[in-house]
Amino acid sequence: MTKSGSQTHDVSASSKPGLHPVYTVTNIQNKICVLDGTKVTYASWVRLFKLHARGYKVLSHIDGTPAPAETDESYDSWCEVDAHVLQWIYGTLSDELLPRVLEDESTARAAWLRVENIFNNNKGARAAALENEFNNLRFGSMPSLDAYCQRLRELAGMLKDVDAPVSDRRLVIQLVRGLPSEYDTVASYINQTTPNFETARSMLELELHRTSGRDEPATALAAPATPTVEPWVDTTPKATQPRPPNNNSHRYSDWENDTAE
Repeated sequence: MTKSGSQTHDVSASSKPGLHPVYTVTNIQNKICVLDGTKVTYASWVRLFKLHARGYKVLSHIDGTPAPAETDESYDSWCEVDAHVLQWIYGTLSDELLPRVLEDESTARAAWLRVENIFNNNKGARAAALENEFNNLRFGSMPSLDAYCQRLRELAGMLKDVDAPVSDRRLVIQLVRGLPSEYDTVASYINQTTPNFETARSMLELELHRTSGRDEPATALAAPATPTVEPWVDTTPKATQPRPPNNNSHRYSDWENDTAE
């Protein structure tokens, strides 16, 4: 009997509601990147947001699960948790996107759908514009190799958001296509070996470092500039200048006359 009573006590203690995990998140931006549609694509944001929503037991607030009835005793606590999830959504939107999503008296699910609609509307027109930029991007128009590779990645992610995904093979082809002529050798090797994008990027970085290292010694061994030597000018006053030697007596008188003048 005592054993049974002990078991009953343990069950009731474990079933006692505690602090919801959502309350332990103090800064959501430390966990979910800010969605701007460029550096952080919508698809990436959704995956990361859902991962944390599942981990903190709030996925039901954005996946379409019906809210409890207002007469339900859990309704008030549900509303508090939903407000926190809504703050997550608003707190991970860029300054450009937030005004388009922010509304009074909104649920997390409603805000989630507004974000979805922004990236799902006019997919055809957006896909055409992104395809054009992707196909015409060139290394020469970017400040560095890293910036060039990153922009290709960003465009591929944005195309995926509008249901026009770019395969890794096509990404590599475009990477090589936009290179200047000095990369012809490594570009030819990439085309022959067909590596994935990250491997191709590493090959280009190695080539860039190799050519940079080859140019540095030439600069270091360059002949230093010849220093400028000012011509010597005799500034000794004429009165203190020495007389010419006696063997030039035939010029002495002329020198003396010049001095006297």
